[in-house]
Amino acid sequence: MKRMSRTYADVGRTGQKRRTLDALVAAARQLVASGATPTVDEAALLAGVARSTAYRYFPGQRELLGAAHPETARTSLLPASPPEDVAERLDAVVAEFTAMIIQTEAQQRTMLRLSLEPAEGQQDLPLRQGRAIGWIAEALSPLRGKMDEKDIHRLVLTIRSAIGIEALVWLTDIGGLSREGAVASMRWTAAALLSHALTHGLPPKT
Repeated sequence: MKRMSRTYADVGRTGQKRRTLDALVAAARQLVASGATPTVDEAALLAGVARSTAYRYFPGQRELLGAAHPETARTSLLPASPPEDVAERLDAVVAEFTAMIIQTEAQQRTMLRLSLEPAEGQQDLPLRQGRAIGWIAEALSPLRGKMDEKDIHRLVLTIRSAIGIEALVWLTDIGGLSREGAVASMRWTAAALLSHALTHGLPPKT
């Protein structure tokens, strides 16, 4: 996904540029949380930043929405001293992932809606990039050498299908669970899927 020019942000008055960038991202997140799909112009207006300046940071809406998404900067969801046990590692990642989803639910719901509404120039929206897949794969890394890499990937995808904003929406809006209940369900499901895969293997390939 394209980002703003790091050369522009890192040269000259970097402190002021960082404040401008932060203001634009904060404005975009505020607009997304309200259910809007902000343009660069709209974020600039709310942030009190000149349009011409805003476009130096974000050439288009796609880049702006990518920066506004709360998952963008996360590279790992494991704690600083991760456990060695694969089940404990997975639960730590799922707990952190679901907590982040709850904390940013309004933005997540808007991004989910956008990801389900194909539009020109939005193919790089964060929810279409599978960031959670990498986090889950990292949690399951102790399985390498014990399970085929393709099977590990299948397990990662299976677990991902049962957690996240999509699952939260279904469990709360349709299933009627509280957010706490939904999180507990997602953590239980992820653990159950891992346990079943280790004990009985994965479903047959078709």
